[in-house]
Amino acid sequence: MKNIIIAFGIIWGAIFYTGIPSVLALENNHKTEVAQDHEQVDQDHSSDSMHASDTPGEHGEEEGGHGQAPIWLVIPFVVLLLMIATGPLFYEHFWHHNYPKVAIGLATLVVAYYLFVLHDVHQPIHALAEYLQFIALLASLYIASGGILIKVDKKSTPLANVTLLIIGAIISNLIGTTGASMLLIRPFIRLNKHNIQAYHIIFFIFMVSNVGGSLTPIGDPPLFLGFLKGIPFFWTLEHNWPAWALALTILSVAFYFIDRKFGRANDNESIEEVAYTNKMSLIGSKNFLWLLIIIISVFLDPNVLDWVPAIHYDGMKFSFIREIIMFSVAFFSYKFADERAIKGNEFNFEPIREVAYIFIGIFGTMMPALQLVGNFAKSPEGSELITHNTLYWGTGLLSGFLDNAPTYLNFLAAAMASKGASISNVEMVRQFAMDGYHDSAFELMAISLAAVFFGAMTYIGNGPNFMVKSIAEQSGIKMPSFFGYIIRFSIPILLPVLIIVWLVFFAFS
Repeated sequence: MKNIIIAFGIIWGAIFYTGIPSVLALENNHKTEVAQDHEQVDQDHSSDSMHASDTPGEHGEEEGGHGQAPIWLVIPFVVLLLMIATGPLFYEHFWHHNYPKVAIGLATLVVAYYLFVLHDVHQPIHALAEYLQFIALLASLYIASGGILIKVDKKSTPLANVTLLIIGAIISNLIGTTGASMLLIRPFIRLNKHNIQAYHIIFFIFMVSNVGGSLTPIGDPPLFLGFLKGIPFFWTLEHNWPAWALALTILSVAFYFIDRKFGRANDNESIEEVAYTNKMSLIGSKNFLWLLIIIISVFLDPNVLDWVPAIHYDGMKFSFIREIIMFSVAFFSYKFADERAIKGNEFNFEPIREVAYIFIGIFGTMMPALQLVGNFAKSPEGSELITHNTLYWGTGLLSGFLDNAPTYLNFLAAAMASKGASISNVEMVRQFAMDGYHDSAFELMAISLAAVFFGAMTYIGNGPNFMVKSIAEQSGIKMPSFFGYIIRFSIPILLPVLIIVWLVFFAFS
């Protein structure tokens, strides 16, 4: 409990601590390393200072060229979260028709402050690049999987449901949590069509959309970013599998007994006997090729492969070939999809449209929150609090309410900085992962598990969560509100699992 309190201290300290200079670029490991490269330290200091002041966004964060985001600039982000939570519950008609305007409007306020008051072009440009990468992956996976119709002619039982959830958790490491979620959520709903309830979807989010994808860099975006930074590909499998197995086992057992109790409540509604073949049929199998193209394209990162074309800006390489491929797959996979699969899945674009608009707002408004958290975590005051326990709870609690990918990078950078290492150095990242610093592999394990596991705490903790919720609602399933999800499911079911994982692997180590 003491470590949980310290983790809360890191979070609240980050919110109220605004006295240190802005030290950004936690995600931007490929930008020019002016302040940390010993060769450049010996160069003409006055020339560097003039360059920093004359070129907003290039070195302003390190050189003090840009101001610190004020604490009140977090308000639009908080307002957006509150509206996401309360809109569908208290003013559904207004929210349904105006959420795009609300999300874009709040994001515009924050971006405008960065551009015209802080004169910081760098962060909005980077947020835009991250958003395009995010939505390209989600949109392409959503549309390509929409052309695959999986029919399971089997009676819905707790064992059958648990089996499908475990299969989905395993598959999520091969095609990502987003890919597995989009591929299996509709078959899961159809399997339970006579008795589908909210808890079915929530456990799907827990197990398939989040916890399941913690074994490979492909599984979840934070782990993939770590791979791009220099963490070996099989590191996550080697270090994360015991916690992965424990968490999935507990969730599977919990779901089994919940499904036995509540799933059988409506058994008497089906009086007539139905003959099941226990076979699975597949329509639109050619779309698996489109999914394969998407997964392969994920690795076309110009920061890793020098031959991949890139947009050079502010000392960084921005990917565009990968995103072009993904958007092209989205277009062609839909254009040439099997009509039977499209109709059978009742496919429409509303879920991805809702995710696209909501996350425009999230990516646009969360910049100040990430900046404040990152700055404090890397400050002397923050680094003194860094242990594997506080990294687990700090990364986790923020991953539930901020996008878990940049949160992962923030805490990884802070953990490395506390040991005199830099996330900008690929070899240092590799050494950190291979326990080249004191307890560094253990700390990375805490960060990695927390970023993935805690992403299931809210609808916005991980991209697939909101999309699965939207698909379920499109299918007529009444889903809990933002706070209802947390109070009814995350706190009583998921949080104890996260505490058990902490007690077993971190608390007494």
